[in-house]
Amino acid sequence: MMRMGIGFDVHEFSENRKLFLGGVEIPYAKGLGGYSDADVLLHAVCDALLGASGEGDLGEHFPDSDIRYKDISSLELLKRVAALVSQKGFQIENIDTIVVAEDPKLSPFKGPIRKKIAEALGLSEERVNVKAKTTEGLGFLGRSEGIASYAIVSLSSSKG
Repeated sequence: MMRMGIGFDVHEFSENRKLFLGGVEIPYAKGLGGYSDADVLLHAVCDALLGASGEGDLGEHFPDSDIRYKDISSLELLKRVAALVSQKGFQIENIDTIVVAEDPKLSPFKGPIRKKIAEALGLSEERVNVKAKTTEGLGFLGRSEGIASYAIVSLSSSKG
């Protein structure tokens, strides 16, 4: 049995925060605002995994009303989501992602991000894909007010 899931997240830039994408710290003047480390890419991947496994969304599992998740690394959230997916009898087949940002330029970081996600999930790197796109200056993303990310995952299971 195959299952598909899609995830999306967006955060605005915030002063005095580090920028994390896919678990990699990106050198930039601003970070993203949010309750955890605000890693939009990992949040999108988590939501895609939760959706494909029929487990709701990230906010249901890690609410911002719970102090335990204040400034938590999204890599930790990803590992917990992956454990839940595995407990339900699913295997991750592949992950495809898009990060939408005018700035910073992400091309030099796609390889390290891909590697970090694959390592966190115990996957080979060829099963994880990371793309970076801009909006050609259009909208709030084009004005460099924040970053958005999309993810799609496929899961397999021997269950019917």
